[in-house]
Amino acid sequence: MPETSSPPLLTFPDSEKNSPLSIRAKALVFADPQSRRVLADVERVAPSEAPVLIHGETGTGKELVARHVHHISGRRGPFVAVNCGAISENLAEAELFGHEAGAYTGAVGSRTGWFEAANGGTLFLDEIGDLPLALQVKLLRVLQEREVVRVGARKPTPIDVRLVAATNVDLAQAVQAGHFRQDLYYRLNVVAITIPPLRQRQGDILPLAEYFLGIYAQKLGLAIPDISDSSAEALKRYGWPGNIRELENVIHFALLVSSGKEIRPEHLRFTGETVAFHRDGSDAGKSPLAIIEQQLRQLFAQPGEQLFNDLEELIVRSAYQHTRYNQVRSAELLGVTRNVMRTLLKRYELLPDQELAQAAK
Repeated sequence: MPETSSPPLLTFPDSEKNSPLSIRAKALVFADPQSRRVLADVERVAPSEAPVLIHGETGTGKELVARHVHHISGRRGPFVAVNCGAISENLAEAELFGHEAGAYTGAVGSRTGWFEAANGGTLFLDEIGDLPLALQVKLLRVLQEREVVRVGARKPTPIDVRLVAATNVDLAQAVQAGHFRQDLYYRLNVVAITIPPLRQRQGDILPLAEYFLGIYAQKLGLAIPDISDSSAEALKRYGWPGNIRELENVIHFALLVSSGKEIRPEHLRFTGETVAFHRDGSDAGKSPLAIIEQQLRQLFAQPGEQLFNDLEELIVRSAYQHTRYNQVRSAELLGVTRNVMRTLLKRYELLPDQELAQAAK
C-alpha cells in the first residue's frame, strides 16, 4: 500500500480510558475531510460550559469524542460515562442522583450518584433517548438548578458538571412521538455534533485499520502485516453497518488468521458474509475451527506474554458484541453458565457499570 500522511490521532490519559461498551481503542483517528471538520467543531466548543449533544450511529466513536471534549475543556474533575440504556428503570434515579441510607429496601448506606461522582468534570450520558420520561423531568431540573437531591434526602447538593449526551436516534422525532421531553431536548441541544457513519468517511477506513493492526499486533507479539491493495479496496467498498467497532473486530480477526506478513481479502470476515479461506486452494473446504487451529500454531511459534488471556478476551468480547451485550444469550452461545459469563465479563471490564462503580467510590 502507498504511504499516507499521518492523520490527527486523539489519545487519552490512563485515567480517561474508555468504558466497556464503547470501542476498545484508546484513540480516535481523524483523516477524512468530514472527520476533520467534526474535530474542528469539537475543539471550538469544548472550552465553553454549554451542554453538548452528540448524534451518530452505534460504533461511530461518540464516547471518544465526548472524552476529547472533556480533555480539552480545561475541567479538572473526572470524566464519568453512563449508559442510560443499561440502567435499571427502578434504580435509575438513585444511580444518577444518589441515595441516603434507608431510602428504599436494600439502601444500607448513603451513596453518591453519577452527577456527584462527576463533580468538577464531565458527565457523559450515552443513549440519552433511553432515559425514562419521569427521569427526564428530574434531569431537566438538575441542569437548570445545578444541584441534585439524593433519593431520601431533603437538602440539595450543589454540583458543577458539564453535561455531554449522545444518541443514535433522532431526538426531534422522539419529541414528536412523545418519547422525549421537548424542554429537555432544547436544553441539551445547545451544541450539536453529528458524527458521520464510517461508510461516509472513507478516508478514515485505512488509517483506522492500520491503527488497529498496530494495537493488536503489539498485544500478540507479532510483526505488523501489510494490508494488500485488494484488501484495502474491499475494506473501502464494504458498508460498515457496525462502523468503527465492526472495523476493529474485522482487523483483529484478520490478524489472527493471516500468515502474519499480509492481510488478504480471504482474511476479512464481514458481517453476514462467509469468508472463503483458500490460499492457492490449500484451505479450500476446511472448517473455520480447522483454519483457526492452523493459525494458532503460528501464534504458538511467536506467542505474546498473555496469549491465553488475549484469545479468551477475544472470544468473550466477540460473543458479547454478537449478542448485542446480552449476558444470557452470550452464555448460551459459548455454552457456559451466566455466572461464568459474568465472571469473564468482569475480568475483561466489559460490564457497563463496572467503570462507573469504581468512579463513584
